[in-house]
Amino acid sequence: MNRVLALMAFVTFCGFVGILAFEVPSPDLVMVILFTVALVAYDFATSSKNKPND
Repeated sequence: MNRVLALMAFVTFCGFVGILAFEVPSPDLVMVILFTVALVAYDFATSSKNKPND
């Protein structure tokens, strides 16, 4: 369930910054957005794994 919610948040974030990137097509802004989305994707991939029970 946590992974589904994290995926929904990731998609929502990508949609928001995607609109920003298309409406304000500054190359610098697009590079910052791509870098930020890459960091968010990395965080999603590493922090939403199923962790073994202690």
